[in-house]
Amino acid sequence: MRIVVLCHSLMSDWNHGNAHFLRGVVADLLERGHDVRVFEPLDAWSRANLVVDQGRGAIDDVQRAFPTLRSQVYDPMEPDVPAMTDGADLVLVHEWNEPSLVAAVGAHKAAGGYTLLFHDTHHRAATAPEDMAKYDLSQYDGVLAFGEVIRRLYLDRGWTDRAWTWHEAADARVFHPLDDVERTGDLVWVGNWGDGERTAELHEYLLDPVQRLDLKAVVHGVRYPADAKKALAEAGIRYGGWIANHLAPKAFAQHAVTVHVPRRPYVEALPGIPTIRPFEAMACGIPLVCAPWDDAEGLFTPGTDYLVARSGQEMQSHLRDVLHDPELAASLRESGLKTIAARHTCAHRVDELLAVAAELGIEGNPA
Repeated sequence: MRIVVLCHSLMSDWNHGNAHFLRGVVADLLERGHDVRVFEPLDAWSRANLVVDQGRGAIDDVQRAFPTLRSQVYDPMEPDVPAMTDGADLVLVHEWNEPSLVAAVGAHKAAGGYTLLFHDTHHRAATAPEDMAKYDLSQYDGVLAFGEVIRRLYLDRGWTDRAWTWHEAADARVFHPLDDVERTGDLVWVGNWGDGERTAELHEYLLDPVQRLDLKAVVHGVRYPADAKKALAEAGIRYGGWIANHLAPKAFAQHAVTVHVPRRPYVEALPGIPTIRPFEAMACGIPLVCAPWDDAEGLFTPGTDYLVARSGQEMQSHLRDVLHDPELAASLRESGLKTIAARHTCAHRVDELLAVAAELGIEGNPA
């Protein structure tokens, strides 16, 4: 079938985690023989910032890393919705699109004759409902929400009549163990500072334990203000700047442990949604220690797939244990890999997407 995806960006993952998941889903659909067409706005914020930060060669690097993936840019001031959706069986519109585009696709749907789904991978439905209420989903056939709590919000608030939980997952083509890479440090963390949504948590669960244990550590990410970089330096942590997501597996392989420090909205309002980084870390076989989050949907087995630190002191203890107990590290690695392989790859999510399509009356046959 022909699947059209309207997203913020496929080519840039600069502060844009949805690109991680989208690349894996599109690649898997293509491998299965489906006709997938991806469109992103010419002036996408993530893509523009990537070019400013890294130069235009960064886009070429992504294209070389994902040779089967292509996206077409369009003028967001004059989106040609009929042309973009021509011949489509299924159209996915991501929530990081302007409300005007979301409405325009909905208005065109009846003439286009395709099934139309809205894809939400953010916490705004819980933390900024007034923003999400601006999206006109009246002509959409349903919502794909990246957690059960988000799915319920769409239904309870009357934004849609049908919604499915569609968690993010790891792209197993990219995220897998690299056992021949030389170890260069103790701990790596890949993530952005977070606009104040987890500043205190990063100090408690990352900077302070690393400093007390005197670990050789590196942090990768963007949008780090001067005070954040200063705090990293004072903790003895090297700031590595932006890293292309397809290079994260090598960074994981070069270190013995990583951590997950969720943003406050996910801890307080969105139980059961870990975001994509823990999936990717476990898929690479690096032991993972998490700051508190509630695995309300039973995605993993806490204490077996990863360790949970309920305080900064407990994080310090867990990190010391992983670094000095090879059997514990091996057990976490093996269990995490097994869980990802069994339940949480992009191939699993494509199976789920095709099941939703079938429920909506679309035959999921290749093009």
